[in-house]
Amino acid sequence: MLEPAATVVRLLGGPTKVSRIIGIHRTKVSNWMRPKDHGGTGGIIPQRHHVAILRAAKDAGLPITAEDFLPHTEAA
Repeated sequence: MLEPAATVVRLLGGPTKVSRIIGIHRTKVSNWMRPKDHGGTGGIIPQRHHVAILRAAKDAGLPITAEDFLPHTEAA
């Protein structure tokens, strides 16, 4: 599974819960955790869903912040 999508989706309870939060099909959420060459987004959550996810995380008391949507980079 690819980051940061895998962590955010896991914290929110999985693809089905996230799909209900943002109103899209579960497979679209699952695609966030697939490599681009396999039809996914390479771990990136589309920006249009960030606000709804952050709101749901806040309502649930989950430690998800805007920084959690950024790809993880290795220090050079």
